[in-house]
Amino acid sequence: MLMMFFSVNLGWFPSTGTGTPQHLILPAIALGAASIATISRQTRSAMLEVLRQDYVRTARSRGLGEGRVVMRHVLRNAMIPTVTVTGLQLGHLLGGAVLTETVFARPGLGRLLIDSIRTRDVAVVQDTIMLLSITFVIVNLVVDVLYVYLDPRIRYD
Repeated sequence: MLMMFFSVNLGWFPSTGTGTPQHLILPAIALGAASIATISRQTRSAMLEVLRQDYVRTARSRGLGEGRVVMRHVLRNAMIPTVTVTGLQLGHLLGGAVLTETVFARPGLGRLLIDSIRTRDVAVVQDTIMLLSITFVIVNLVVDVLYVYLDPRIRYD
């Protein structure tokens, strides 16, 4: 639909290929729109939940400015579930990249994987899947390490 509307009908962006930053816009929108919506809903929900907590009312009653209360108390505590969802969304992005790179004729690991499956190159398929899996594991490790930074009550021994 993006290609049909923005490339064919309006002619604003190229539909396939590489070369200029304009070639990245449609694939980025196609790949990231669902994840942005999920992360935004999660952030909003977590922020509203934390805003109702007693310690936020206490911070306001002590005379702290609204910006300081939101940045120091609310956002930091609301980021814990948001970071979790963001880490899990990477799995969807890695899987979606396979389809997006193929549809928009972009070079990348997803397209390499599809081309290797078509030519039955088992070694490249295994290596590509291993690389994508390791990337996902490393991102989830970074998410776990971020928990310690965001919530000082969490400690890993």
